[in-house]
Amino acid sequence: MEDGIQDWIYQCSFPDGTELQEHTLKTGNTIIIGDRCTIDYGLKGKDIVVCEFCTLNGSIVADGDVRIDNWCEINGDVIAAADAYLGEGVKVHGKLIVQGDLDVGDNVQIERGFEAKGWISIRNPMPVIAYLILYVMTLLKIDNPDEIDDALKEIFGEDEDDDDENPLLIPPSSNLDMKVFSVPTMMTIGNGCRLHGNIKAASVVVGRDNTIFGSLRASGLIRVGDNTQVHGNVEGGDEVTVAPGVHILGNVSGRTLALDEKARIDGTIRAPEGVRFEREVQEEA
Repeated sequence: MEDGIQDWIYQCSFPDGTELQEHTLKTGNTIIIGDRCTIDYGLKGKDIVVCEFCTLNGSIVADGDVRIDNWCEINGDVIAAADAYLGEGVKVHGKLIVQGDLDVGDNVQIERGFEAKGWISIRNPMPVIAYLILYVMTLLKIDNPDEIDDALKEIFGEDEDDDDENPLLIPPSSNLDMKVFSVPTMMTIGNGCRLHGNIKAASVVVGRDNTIFGSLRASGLIRVGDNTQVHGNVEGGDEVTVAPGVHILGNVSGRTLALDEKARIDGTIRAPEGVRFEREVQEEA
């Protein structure tokens, strides 16, 4: 069961409407950050979960709960509209403001003081892995923990259309700053997102109506959805697919290229094994 949770976390996904603005990664959904990540900006979302040994160079602002696991360092404020849970050895270099209850573990440091309107408990909070099991069970409305491995597939299934519950996931050992989004796994970007930085991942699938101020680079495939703008190059190690209405302001390279006739590429094209031009089929009346 824990292996299923860990496999689920070990991917990168940005839900619809995600934006990186004013040095803050913002979404209306839950945010889950895997362990040992370094992120050079703040986070704003629904519930926010940060796994152990992470460093965030910005503030955390949650419309719900904040849960920060052991030995994390936050170079900013932590603000929770509900409850907050800080594990052992957490360092907050700003203020901590909690509208609900506060649970803190041993050796927690808060440099600029804290405010909590609910109960304050000095104890080690529930481990994040246990919290995530409960979170997934609630998300998928299941009662038996043994069903989690199968049920997790429903969250990111190819036919999944309800993005309201899909969390923003950053996999373990990722490095994100204003110049580079570097993750060791595949990356999925939803619709209507606005992101700054050069993206590096095992593979990249981009939805429609996005604006990306940077390049896309993957060792595997890259798919760029309808009406997306990429202000940089697109470099894939496998097939690159470019949908209608896409505008790529740089070069495009891949093993093969599937290019819609209504897409625009300002730079050069390199596809050693061939370019396939796609054309929309008009249905007969």
